[in-house]
Amino acid sequence: MSKVVLITGGSSGIGKSVGEYLTIKGFKVYGTSRNPKNYTDSKFPIVALDVTKPETISACIAEILKHETRIDVLINNAGAGITGPIEEIPDEEIKRNFETNFFGPINVIKAVLPTMRHQNYGLIINVTSIAGYMGLPYRGVYSASKGALELITEAFRMELKDFNIEMTNIAPGDFATNIAAGRYHAPVLEDSPYKEKYGNTLKTMDEHVDEGNDPKQMAEAIFNVINTKQPKIHYKVGAFMQKFSIVLKRILPDKTYEKLLMKHYDL
Repeated sequence: MSKVVLITGGSSGIGKSVGEYLTIKGFKVYGTSRNPKNYTDSKFPIVALDVTKPETISACIAEILKHETRIDVLINNAGAGITGPIEEIPDEEIKRNFETNFFGPINVIKAVLPTMRHQNYGLIINVTSIAGYMGLPYRGVYSASKGALELITEAFRMELKDFNIEMTNIAPGDFATNIAAGRYHAPVLEDSPYKEKYGNTLKTMDEHVDEGNDPKQMAEAIFNVINTKQPKIHYKVGAFMQKFSIVLKRILPDKTYEKLLMKHYDL
């Protein structure tokens, strides 16, 4: 029988690429979007879900279980970018980002766990970010929200061992998607002490996304994880130097690594 896969944020970017790839490979895929009516040409069903609204999560799970007897794989892919000097990002935007990138995935996990526990099987893949392994300048809130999801996955894994439910993280680097367009950008203020350096860093970040890898690489990585009997705790997918930056953070003195980051962003 084909495995049933639920992908949050499956209407565009990495989620869409993963959904299409898994569909071709024979999986029964359900994606989600806040506005599924906008994606009638999707190659797999799109169900309404907003990860910041628990009632829509429950409704989405119930809708899928009307058609399927189980949910084998959950891919927590929905997320949002955010940039800006931490001092200047409004508190409500910081909270909104954590609602999407941290609390949202946790609530989706909580919603599928009863089903997975009942079927005595499940795999949960949390899509985080290489940015979650380090505090990046002018991306600090994003780094923190993704890093929090990485850490809570480690705890969750141990709590779920008795139920034959696996959980893992996949941290992508920069991929050519529309994430920059949907990202919250704190405005570059004329009278801001961060104006010049934040403005330059913003351009650099957008260039990295535009020049990013094909999201099919993420789809292939997720396919391989699904077919792995005992997934690792952490996976990284992206350009060599992006993945190597995590290694450097582990082995270099903190201030040396900080200097490398600042040089990279021309700070």
